Amino acid sequence: MSLVNAVHGRSEHTSAVHPTGESPAGGRRGLREVIGAYAALAKPRVIELLLVTTIPAMFLAGREIPSPWLVLATLVGGTMAAGSANALNCVIDADIDKVMNRTRRRPLVRDSVPRRNALVFGIALGLISFGLLYVTVNLLAAVLAVATILFYIFVYTLLLKRRTPQNVVWGGAAGCMPVVIGWAAVTGTVEWPAFVMFGVIFFWTPPHTWALAMRYREDYERAGVPMLPVVATPKHVAKQIVVYSWVMVAWTLLLVPATSWLYAAFALLAGAWFLFYAHRLYASVARGEKTKPMALFHRSNTYLMVVFVALAVDAAIGLPVFGFPF
Repeated sequence: MSLVNAVHGRSEHTSAVHPTGESPAGGRRGLREVIGAYAALAKPRVIELLLVTTIPAMFLAGREIPSPWLVLATLVGGTMAAGSANALNCVIDADIDKVMNRTRRRPLVRDSVPRRNALVFGIALGLISFGLLYVTVNLLAAVLAVATILFYIFVYTLLLKRRTPQNVVWGGAAGCMPVVIGWAAVTGTVEWPAFVMFGVIFFWTPPHTWALAMRYREDYERAGVPMLPVVATPKHVAKQIVVYSWVMVAWTLLLVPATSWLYAAFALLAGAWFLFYAHRLYASVARGEKTKPMALFHRSNTYLMVVFVALAVDAAIGLPVFGFPF
């Protein structure tokens, strides 16, 4: 979401087992295999990146280290909400996953989880996440989590993904919501730094996802998903990656009034580092050379982690801020 679909390139490995509970060899599958199959529906590797942004948002919201219990409750509830959206996405996109090489090992493709069970699992996770966040955090965080699930399923997966090359641009908004939920968990409100963090991830998502889609262009084309690398030239895609990268780096600087020199320094250095590689990808494409877009994909994960960890450290240390943030 985005942050979400994004990290979309990581498919989960599950054992080939049938809904009857038997493996291809005819033996009964164990509890570990069953748990692994359902866990894979939630796409845990995608969730990991979401959590990396949620915790720093909570630190920045209070300009201090938040209550460990509040962090734990927010992360558990947020993980369930993200798992719900991902599981329901697997149900809807089972036909796409079946024809794409990088997603052929997902549970519904391998028949390791019945489709109906996956649907019930996804809905149940969503309901539990709302209840948990409402009871242990606050109503606003719970409502935002459910809104994120609904947006990811109905706006991104059902409306945008198969219809427009701008799918990850607007659909990626779902992946930006964890920072807003984290902020709401601490303050009970949503203030301007939360929207700025939302924007950082919003502008980060296209370069991150399009780099992945450049590598797996044939997969998306075969599945009929009009990702930008499928419908545009590599040069145009690389140019768009550069444009969004510049906007993303500039947007991170909007948080400077709510932070100190420490965050500002890391935001500038990390931004310059990422822009260097984005421009290098464009230069390679423009010269017609063989490119390695996955290198930029992986560096985008590192970049986002550095920026948000810098936010957390800045807030935890409690250095004087440049302005009056709230």
